[in-house]
Amino acid sequence: MNIQPLLGALDIQEDAARALADDLRAQIDDLRTQLREAETHLDHLAITRRTVTGLADRLPAVAPALPEHPDYPRILAVFNEATSPLRARDVCQALDHELLPKNIEGTRAKLKRLVKLDILTEIDTGSFARKQ
Repeated sequence: MNIQPLLGALDIQEDAARALADDLRAQIDDLRTQLREAETHLDHLAITRRTVTGLADRLPAVAPALPEHPDYPRILAVFNEATSPLRARDVCQALDHELLPKNIEGTRAKLKRLVKLDILTEIDTGSFARKQ
């Protein structure tokens, strides 16, 4: 029996497997380099986060812009003088609005908007106070 063709076929497969292994080693080296670069970038981002977080306490607080309506500054003035949480009805009285349901609901909507702007906080349902 002539085994030369069999050995030739084995040589071809061995060369292909060796080429594949060399290619995979090269890819692994590239991936290791990319991984090192990504880890270095992550380290730099972590350092930046710590630096920014450390400096954030030193930055002056920027007050959010109030919506365009004359009641908002007046509402804030009422809360600046208040010593306890207020309800929409209390704010209406302080603003000299008639105590009609539409006025109370409109004021409640404004108070809720100030909560969303992180200026007021809703202590209990319907009870609002200035953010500390």
